[in-house]
Amino acid sequence: MSTQLEFGNLTRSMVTTTPADLTTAEAIELKKIILHFPEEAVYIYSFKENRMLYADGWEDVLGYKDTEINMVTIIGSSVPAYAPFSNELNDKAIKFIQSKRKNLEQYSFSIELKKIHKNGTEVPVVARVGVYKAEKGKLVSIIGRFTITRSLRFGKVMRYASYGSGKNEFEEELNKSLFYHLAISDKERDALEMAANGLSFKEIAHKLKVSPSAIEKRINPLYKRFKVKSLTHLVNFAKDNHIIN
Repeated sequence: MSTQLEFGNLTRSMVTTTPADLTTAEAIELKKIILHFPEEAVYIYSFKENRMLYADGWEDVLGYKDTEINMVTIIGSSVPAYAPFSNELNDKAIKFIQSKRKNLEQYSFSIELKKIHKNGTEVPVVARVGVYKAEKGKLVSIIGRFTITRSLRFGKVMRYASYGSGKNEFEEELNKSLFYHLAISDKERDALEMAANGLSFKEIAHKLKVSPSAIEKRINPLYKRFKVKSLTHLVNFAKDNHIIN
């Protein structure tokens, strides 16, 4: 399993091994208001207190009791092939959110990856992390949901998405920072799938209600990122790596 020293610089400076105390009045109240589905685990981590405030469902997802799971374990349990990108995505996303002063609670991001269960097996999950609480324009705590998703098919390419009032700016910043990884955002994937179905950039732009140049900015960088020279090659690469159907 990865160690804390392998995390991104920002993540390393902000997380601890302190688990949640589920006997506190705060944790008991959170239990009442935060629901989760079967095969889904949730946590709330406070950057203000540098500890987990709440955890539920982790024994079913990763094999750890809710009273023992902590942020270092959660981050460090990524399968080695996915860990570098996952850790850097965490860093870049948190850094971007910290740079904002309004509507912080609207921001979140997700990633598809494999985690290592306590028993050593690999678990396919969709992890979504968002801002749980902000005070006076500063990030206070985050909420994470990890859902076992057995239908996921993995290739060489990491898949992620961003959400929020400034989604386009958020995703552009992540793409700019993570362009050298084999990764693709939801927005890029949607445009590529339409191109694979025979639509022109102009037609895709019309469907998505953006300019043709915006579509070019989504698809053209993929040639260099995935080291392909034609749209046909790009589409075949995307199919081989389960990016598109």
